Amino acid sequence: MKKDSNFKLMLRMSALVKPLAGYMILAITLGVLGFLCAIFIPYSAAILISHIALGYDHFPVHVFFIAMIVFAVLRGILHYGEQACNHYIAFKLLAIIRDQVFKALRRLCPAKLEGKDKGNLIFLITSDIEALEVFYAHTISPIAIAIITCIILLCMFFNLHPLFALIACIAYVCLGIVFPAEITKLGKEDGKQSRQEFGELSNYTLESLRGIQEVLQYDLGNQRIEGMQQRSETLNIRQKKLKSIEGISGSLSNMAIMGFSLTMVIVAGILMLKGEISFTTAFLASVLMVSSFGPVMALSNLSNNLLVTMAAARRVLGLLDEKEMVSEVFGHKDVLFDDIDVQNVDFAYDEEVILKDFSTTFKKGEITGILGKSGSGKSTLLKLLMHFWNIDQGEICIGNTKIDDINTKNLRDMQSYVTQDTVLFHDSILNNLLIAKLDATKEEVEEACKKANIHEFIMTLPNGYDTKVEELGESLSGGERQRLALARAFLHQADCILLDEPTSNLDALNEVEILKNLKDQKDKTILLVSHRPSTLKIADRIIKMENTRCS
Repeated sequence: MKKDSNFKLMLRMSALVKPLAGYMILAITLGVLGFLCAIFIPYSAAILISHIALGYDHFPVHVFFIAMIVFAVLRGILHYGEQACNHYIAFKLLAIIRDQVFKALRRLCPAKLEGKDKGNLIFLITSDIEALEVFYAHTISPIAIAIITCIILLCMFFNLHPLFALIACIAYVCLGIVFPAEITKLGKEDGKQSRQEFGELSNYTLESLRGIQEVLQYDLGNQRIEGMQQRSETLNIRQKKLKSIEGISGSLSNMAIMGFSLTMVIVAGILMLKGEISFTTAFLASVLMVSSFGPVMALSNLSNNLLVTMAAARRVLGLLDEKEMVSEVFGHKDVLFDDIDVQNVDFAYDEEVILKDFSTTFKKGEITGILGKSGSGKSTLLKLLMHFWNIDQGEICIGNTKIDDINTKNLRDMQSYVTQDTVLFHDSILNNLLIAKLDATKEEVEEACKKANIHEFIMTLPNGYDTKVEELGESLSGGERQRLALARAFLHQADCILLDEPTSNLDALNEVEILKNLKDQKDKTILLVSHRPSTLKIADRIIKMENTRCS
């Protein structure tokens, strides 16, 4: 995302409110009326006191007491209504933003997200989005409320004396615009770094928890704790800077309020002594000035919260603006699966060449073994066939159609992809399997599990297929997770099965049984990647890949 100013960033975020404009108008209306009620309580008291002091006869004292009580009650009701509207808007918009973020993640996967710090990403999805609540619940309407209320107050001051309106205008501009702008500018970089450091701490903590076994095994506890402490101290120093800026903001605002209030009293006194205004007018102007800072103080206080909120917004909008490396394909006519033809393909991760002038053909209905040492590009080749990345040169075709011209959904329906790192969700075994085919019958699920040699194990569990899987599949062994991944592939019933070291975590008996079941898939095209020649005995032919990786 390009580095827009805070003003442009706020305009962009405000544009999201358009669908909820009615609620925003209601919030602003209630807010203006609420502040006016709060201001009219001391203003009415000033009128009452001045008239009593001057000894006016037949003055309706009880009316003013009733009016002040009504204003007080209305202030509470109106403020509640304003806050209810603002928070309704905020939570609705946060839901919309979360939806947009998850769509962006889906669009960026896998090429742009592979290698990203997972903890930092989790922090963005959770804490950064939550931080935007401050903007939608406590920023947009207060700005509008302050502007409208200040215009009304300036009209009241002008009616008392033009010089009063000038003093009030200068005060409102300083407190509501100049001070917040300067404070935000002063803490902009610290706010940005604060969110980044929070994300890094989150990532380090998540990494430590996931690697807790290695931490215990190699006695790395003190080292990890020290690393967490260092990051916490760095973050604490940053937070102290932000708090210091917040303190400066509060001090300046309080000094300005006292200064402008005193100025109003002095000017009103001088005008009264000159005979230009009455005692009542001077008293009313002074009281009105002291009691009118509520709306602009709300703006001044915003600058403290906006330092973090704007930094969070930049991170969220930066993710939404990020361009995908591979665009989803749609709008073409669906094609039928056929031979996969790879011709003169070059591919590199940045400057690191993985494949160079690579060519082969995977025949429909055949089992092709792909043999090679670690780093020879075997896994990368499968990902290119899945169109996870765009190739640098050459072409990959299914039949006579380039994969760049095949609808993404059409391509995904053709292929099942199994890696050695199986991802399982914190859900039942059944639901973890059904992601391959949502409308699968019980019989289809069980048949797929039998082919993956996992059905009997599932039936030994207390709740069978309804047994809950712990987060990241931690309640299952590596071999059990891998067999569930194979069951997904069988259940998906795709024409082409891409297997990347599918038996690396299996014992010999399970491997033999699964390889036998793979061999029986006569109507499937199977690409079987392994660095072990014994695994590839079921293959009709074997492709040997040499390590072409270079920088």
